[in-house]
Amino acid sequence: MLYYNKSIYLAVINLDDYIIEMLNIRKEFPGIVANDDITLRLKKGEIHALLGENGAGKSTLMSVLFGIYQAEAGEIRKNGQKVEIKNPNDANALGIGMVHQHFMLVEVFTVLENIILGNEPNKYGFLSKKEARDKIVDISQRYGLQVDPDALIEDITVGQQQRVEILKMLYRDNEILIFDEPTAVLTPQEIDDLMIIMKGFAKEGKSILFITHKLNEIKAVADRCTVLRKGKYMGTVDVEKTSKEELSKMMVGRSVNFNIDKKDINADGVVLHVDHVSMKSKASNLHTVKDVSFDVKAGEIVCLAGIEGNGQSELIRAITGLDKVNHGLIELNGVNITKAPIRKRSKLGMSHVPEDRQKYGLVLDYSLEKNMILQVYWQRPFHKHGILQPKAMRQYSEMLIKKYDVRSGQGPVTPARSMSGGNQQKAIIARELEKSCNLLVCVQPTRGLDVGAIEFIHKEIVAARDQGKGVLLMSLELDEVLDLSDRILVMYEGEITGVLNPKKTTPEELGLYMSGAKKQSDTEVSHEQQA
Repeated sequence: MLYYNKSIYLAVINLDDYIIEMLNIRKEFPGIVANDDITLRLKKGEIHALLGENGAGKSTLMSVLFGIYQAEAGEIRKNGQKVEIKNPNDANALGIGMVHQHFMLVEVFTVLENIILGNEPNKYGFLSKKEARDKIVDISQRYGLQVDPDALIEDITVGQQQRVEILKMLYRDNEILIFDEPTAVLTPQEIDDLMIIMKGFAKEGKSILFITHKLNEIKAVADRCTVLRKGKYMGTVDVEKTSKEELSKMMVGRSVNFNIDKKDINADGVVLHVDHVSMKSKASNLHTVKDVSFDVKAGEIVCLAGIEGNGQSELIRAITGLDKVNHGLIELNGVNITKAPIRKRSKLGMSHVPEDRQKYGLVLDYSLEKNMILQVYWQRPFHKHGILQPKAMRQYSEMLIKKYDVRSGQGPVTPARSMSGGNQQKAIIARELEKSCNLLVCVQPTRGLDVGAIEFIHKEIVAARDQGKGVLLMSLELDEVLDLSDRILVMYEGEITGVLNPKKTTPEELGLYMSGAKKQSDTEVSHEQQA
């Protein structure tokens, strides 16, 4: 649950002119019209939210503005004058910058090298970094975006990587800033910081286009909001005068239930047993997970909660087989899987919705139907006498696409890489929930999803729990943690520091445990685990 103070950094909006106008934009892809006659007008100094379901055409529209795509119809105006934007260099020349949903960074380059890439300073034909470094340090200090210029991208956190993307825009003196799902990978504290930074940009006169699915964020920082649905323009509203319920209904075409209905817990039998597990950092000899023990029972949802970087991700990777354990035991259905390969864990009944959907969840160059059977392709009816069965693959993927409303231009044969981030997430969730399993490990399951999809996924997770499956959830969304969980395990500095009942705790108390300001004794943790 995020709290914002809208009285801070209020922008003074010039109501006289539009700095950007996208008029009657139409963009087509094979099998789909992504943008169908859309008009969007951005005022100078305002934060303008762009809201819509997964696959509604938001990122496509912004990619047209940034020159990644060329529209089949319509025109773009800046300060009332028609402009041609054929590529991102044209956009940058017009003062338009973009932070993409999936960062466009070279991992083996330093922060400095990524920021100046494509706009390298030179002196007498030689690369000159000193002037660029001074400018980057000055900008980072002025806007509170501190990051080490000499650090490699692969060695810094996701939140710091986003700072690098923002610094790339500011380094180029962009005045129109596009943020595509900027909070999808951030911690609650990083989100609060970003909201303040965005307000500061608007106060300086910069204009911001802000794609998000999170209605709380729109209400907190946006001045106006344009809503898209299935590629069509639904309207532009004054955020202060429009409720979250009205926004969600414009977005999905129906009322959305924000409450999660759950039966009383009926847990019985241990599905996952984690016993004194410890792990060391790959970069140092320090422990990231310290002597952690807990059980997940059939028919309950257990949530690992904590601020990013406190060991939850490492522990999840150990449980799912992505990383090795230095000490301790992990059992699935009574079988020791501490050193077991991922396929064995899958065969024993583990499903996994990973934290990084593109790195661990999908093979991006495979079709959607191939991705849908990644965990079961060796089983019948998909595999017979060593040969894949295309008809069975197609039928199964079409069923999942329909049930989970996975939107793609070419249906089952759509390359996963070409799908929106939210629909990539829905494809993974469809595959993992439909697979026969008794332990469902979900990491940030609703990241990047719209409110309608979140409502559906929450119901599916609760249904899995009610069917007797054990669910291990990791989420940075405090509302999701409190609403979905039957039991919350709080991790701080690699240890479980609290075991909380979501019915008896508050967001404020949970926040104290997550920040390390409050901690249960080892005896209390052990007692709560056994209760």
